[in-house]
Amino acid sequence: MIATATPSPRNLRLSPTLLWYIGRQYLSLFLMFFFGLATVILLITVVDVIDRVSGKGADLATMLQLAFMKLPYLTQEVMPFTALFAALTTFWRLTRSHELVVTRSAGVSVWQFLLPVLIAGLLLGAVTTSLLNPVASILLGRYEALESTFKGKSSSTFSISKTGLWLRQPGEKGQPGENGQSVIHAVSVTPDTMVLNNVIVFKYEEDDRFIGRIDAKTAELRDGRWILFEAWKTAPGVPAEFFESTDLSTDLTIEKIQESLADPQTISFWSLPSFIALMKEAGFSAVRHQLQFHRLLATPFLLIAMILLAASFSLRPQRRGRVGLVLLGGVMTGFLFYFVSNFVFTLGLSGKIPVILAAWLPSGVSMMLGVAALLHLEDG
Repeated sequence: MIATATPSPRNLRLSPTLLWYIGRQYLSLFLMFFFGLATVILLITVVDVIDRVSGKGADLATMLQLAFMKLPYLTQEVMPFTALFAALTTFWRLTRSHELVVTRSAGVSVWQFLLPVLIAGLLLGAVTTSLLNPVASILLGRYEALESTFKGKSSSTFSISKTGLWLRQPGEKGQPGENGQSVIHAVSVTPDTMVLNNVIVFKYEEDDRFIGRIDAKTAELRDGRWILFEAWKTAPGVPAEFFESTDLSTDLTIEKIQESLADPQTISFWSLPSFIALMKEAGFSAVRHQLQFHRLLATPFLLIAMILLAASFSLRPQRRGRVGLVLLGGVMTGFLFYFVSNFVFTLGLSGKIPVILAAWLPSGVSMMLGVAALLHLEDG
């Protein structure tokens, strides 16, 4: 007789059919949890929006519109929990039905049957960053702009472009154009003292009719006024006049200007690198935006970390009566790591730790702990 070599169980290749079966189980549960959480979030958001803008001129249709505008951003924020819940349920179901027991007895390692779920998590994370985030950022920006119209926030606006800084504020009370607006342009700024460099102020009437212009070397924000130094005032039909210093009233403060910088959450993942470059060129700190960019880059790996943590809990041999306790432990661990990641993110915002470390540390540590737990489970 001719002896035939038997493949080593550890070298057994995972069947494409089995791979697709496990991956499909996870994706279906992920979508179920995703839409379930989205529905709960929408209901809570509707109540919150009604509380914020009711009695301020917004009708029910507008309130619902506001809630739907904010929904993509909120669902993006709970994506790690969705990945965790779906993975816990998937592995628990496969363990309870003994499908994983049979698969393991056939020589398939824990890493092999985890592969389709990890691939699905990686793809879902990539979709979240590249597709869901751009949609969420656009709608969140529109939500904030529409909400501000009902809450009576300041009409001043601030933006950064390749040509420099642009500020819009209401006209001066008691001065020509008081019902119009002033548009301020500066090439750069010193953020701590809010000193604008190479400043031009355009003044307009309420009907957007140009009524005057001020060109100044610098402008400094002091106690509700812009103090413009080495300024030339011009107006249609009037000779230019030079002033060593002049002032322009404003309702802005340093805090308002810093807050009015585009919220990182309202900027698409694809637009963040160019916006960060503009902020640095203008002299502003771009830490918040850099953190957001790296956090979005790390999203696929955070989902993978959540899957590994779920597997380390739900794939263990369970004694009767302790399954619920173990699954609860997995959920609590996932929540703990998520809140720790927010804490580390806050440390990054404050400059206590480097930006890249703040963005990547939570997912990196979570992945290492999950891998360590599974190695212990697989090899003892």
